[in-house]
Amino acid sequence: MVRRDRLRRMREWWVQVGLLAVPLLAAYLHIPPPQLSPALHSWKSSGKFFTYKGLRIFYQDSVGVVGSPEIVVLLHGFPTSSYDWYKIWEGLTLRFHRVIALDFLGFGFNLHPCPHPIHPTLTLPHHYSIFEQASIVEALLRHLGLQNRRVNLLSHDYGDIVAQELLYRFKQNRSGRLTIKSLCLSNGGIFPETHRPLLLQKLLKDGGMLSPILTRLMNFFVFSRGLTPVFGPYTRPSESELWDMWAGIRNNDGNLVIDSLLQYINQRKKFRRRWVGALASVTIPIHFIYGPLDPVNPYPEFLELYRKTLPRSTVSILDDHISHYPQLEDPMGFLNAYMGFINSF
Repeated sequence: MVRRDRLRRMREWWVQVGLLAVPLLAAYLHIPPPQLSPALHSWKSSGKFFTYKGLRIFYQDSVGVVGSPEIVVLLHGFPTSSYDWYKIWEGLTLRFHRVIALDFLGFGFNLHPCPHPIHPTLTLPHHYSIFEQASIVEALLRHLGLQNRRVNLLSHDYGDIVAQELLYRFKQNRSGRLTIKSLCLSNGGIFPETHRPLLLQKLLKDGGMLSPILTRLMNFFVFSRGLTPVFGPYTRPSESELWDMWAGIRNNDGNLVIDSLLQYINQRKKFRRRWVGALASVTIPIHFIYGPLDPVNPYPEFLELYRKTLPRSTVSILDDHISHYPQLEDPMGFLNAYMGFINSF
């Protein structure tokens, strides 16, 4: 009898905990995204949107040096946005006539197609792919009337893979594709065998039915604890910079599509021959800017394979303490390395 009463009280206790947890969890899951900082708001206000297959895509387009024919297109990494380039933006406008960057679909200020049927802003299930992101870059250049101009590509992380697909299309001489003058990559996992994704990325990529739950439970604390280790010990972002990154991810509930975006890791393995092959047979000037403390693309394994696969490529290795986000951790070193490359041909 005593045991039965104890079990009944335990059941009642768990019911009460459950009833309390439901509204608390519901409130947590509906925490509004953080307000944009003045700097991030200014970045958005100075940009524009164009439409790709009914989807609004954010981009920046600055006119720099008058009389120069040079155009540079910047391709950002995961899980951030075009704002990754803000520290070197002004420096690039002093060298190029047009400096262009976009938020890939699922990132930044774009309204993200959401694959989760319980989300209230559902449009249609969407399968994010590197191929689509490359087509969006091509569409942006057509929108700007630059489809017949030679462009320099500068990419980072996820953007490196998009650049590989654009390079493949360029090499195949397909009509309507970009004409690439040069390519500069930086700290991207272009080789699946040397890429070391973070634990959270593995969980979200392969979590199955658990992934949508994890994306909803992610908050600033989880995000900042997960991202900070990919920066060097002396170049980690400030709390306000992390909040800017998180605000970009939370914008339009972008955190809910992170697991879908991470499928690029599987795509990279599947299409390794296509994308690495495009790099290996490249004839245009190509360069790699490398933060050697990168835990995602570790030294020396990554660099050894890169130099073996692309012996004609030049490489800039930044200071030993620079890690996965070199353009944010060492903007002057990154800019000098890129200008050294771009002025060499």
